[in-house]
Amino acid sequence: MLIETKALAKFYGLTPVLRGIDLRIPAGQSIALLGSNGAGKTTLLRILSTLVTPSAGAVTINGVDLATQAHLIRPLLGVVSHKPLLYEAFTAEENLRFYADLYRLSAPQIRISALLAQVGLTKQQAQPVKTYSRGMQQRLAVARALLHDPKILLLDEPFTGLDQQAAQLLETILLAAKQTGKTILISSHQLDRTERLADRAVLLKKGRIVADTAVADVESLLAFYNAQLAVQ
Repeated sequence: MLIETKALAKFYGLTPVLRGIDLRIPAGQSIALLGSNGAGKTTLLRILSTLVTPSAGAVTINGVDLATQAHLIRPLLGVVSHKPLLYEAFTAEENLRFYADLYRLSAPQIRISALLAQVGLTKQQAQPVKTYSRGMQQRLAVARALLHDPKILLLDEPFTGLDQQAAQLLETILLAAKQTGKTILISSHQLDRTERLADRAVLLKKGRIVADTAVADVESLLAFYNAQLAVQ
């Protein structure tokens, strides 16, 4: 099992955000994390990203314990949040080169050029990121996440604020990543796009998994989402 959580919990003060999450994800599977705001989706993704420490429970990724060996897990992860978190004074190329140095990639220029072409930013690669539109910044964030060819992509509302063209390009990029065998966890309210990306839907409510099902088509996903959110 590539990703496994056992009795995973997170509290902020006395407020529970995750309450005993048991989740098993095999390599190559794409998971849609569903739920209303406050259900715990972002917190779960941040824990898996090694950005937040759980209050209780265990997480293993690729057989490695997150609590004791997070440094071995981080190179396996590509993370995209609803905020691009880029260096805005840098150009697109400079952003990717900075992260290539962090990941100690050898001869990164070929990889950088290929990714900039894939996300449609070749012509703008020498412009400061602060001049980019929201969609351009998000596409660059996706290129950064893919830069080191991670096994796992963790995506928190990646379509937020994107226009139709940018959202379609992002979906195409993620579908290509899925076809190469990457494991994907995506939280998104755009269920039509999520359905095309996901093999399985996991619904969180008040910090608990209340349903876990295969995704067959967008109609069944919408029905599943709406019906389960109505469960008290």
